[in-house]
Amino acid sequence: MYGSMGAGARASVAVVGALLVLAGCSSGGGDKSDGSGSKVTQQPKNSDPFWVNPAGNAAEQVAAYVKAGKKDDAEQIRKIAEQPTGEWIGPENPEREARGFTEAAQQADRAAILVLYNIPHRDCGQFSQGGAADGDAYKAWIDGVARGIQDRPATVILEPDAILHLVNQCTPAQFQEERYFLLETAVTKLKALKNTKVYLDAGNAGWGHPDQIFQPLKRAGIDRADGFSVNVSNFYSTKDSIAYGKQLSAKVGGKHFVIDTSRNGKGPYTAGGADENWCNPPGRALGETPTTKTADPLVDAYLWVKRPGESDGECKGGPKAGEWWPEYALKLAKASD
Repeated sequence: MYGSMGAGARASVAVVGALLVLAGCSSGGGDKSDGSGSKVTQQPKNSDPFWVNPAGNAAEQVAAYVKAGKKDDAEQIRKIAEQPTGEWIGPENPEREARGFTEAAQQADRAAILVLYNIPHRDCGQFSQGGAADGDAYKAWIDGVARGIQDRPATVILEPDAILHLVNQCTPAQFQEERYFLLETAVTKLKALKNTKVYLDAGNAGWGHPDQIFQPLKRAGIDRADGFSVNVSNFYSTKDSIAYGKQLSAKVGGKHFVIDTSRNGKGPYTAGGADENWCNPPGRALGETPTTKTADPLVDAYLWVKRPGESDGECKGGPKAGEWWPEYALKLAKASD
């Protein structure tokens, strides 16, 4: 359901290579000037302590539009490029990618946002199907991520949809116990790191009721995590997401949570079929920009977990899940005026 693998993962390896060079030669600050009139900067740390990737797809699109003389389009995409977004770690080089992103973030005196989305039997055969080959491969992958992060600051969103697909029985019964074990193992491994925060994904305001998911969250290790995430790659309003999160928090020991506000500026799309309202819906807009200054003390941050402008999948004319789609990005940005 979420995407950011496949071609997106291959592209991230190239991005990490560039970031390792930046981290090695930078004295901190993390700005990037590409010589074409484009520059991507960090947000003020007191309200947004998360790292802006100066070499991401949106930043490259800004540079391309500037070079082509499309100044207005460049300024629209800058709305995305200059905000911190989740870095979805690919399946092949977890240590290198996690190290590259966290080193670059540390150089800029910020924390990286990492999304781990590689659980076996991922996405129930939908647009983002795949994941690690088996439990041993997944544990080795998590070990690689942990080695890459080390003691550098990171906020981890752990396995979007993984618990939700246990609750709705989308994940076959023979794989369910293993999934709980792998999630609990991942939480334990990552929380052993000095400066890593971990949020287990917990669905969204439109899928069901917190009564259905709080026990699975406990089985997956929520007690050892920092909290949970809601609305990842979805479109439900921040108001509705806070209400859902607070209900769920009350059932899991008052745990805090984060909200993906990347594309919820106009709320969910309701004019199409319910099974595809989440997939590249038209007329959507960017939501609140990432910040730790939120409307409720239980909400640790508004984050852009899903990178705005990356496709949800091959629906409504979109490319493969996780691939950059500049036309859709531009529509999101323009709708946010």
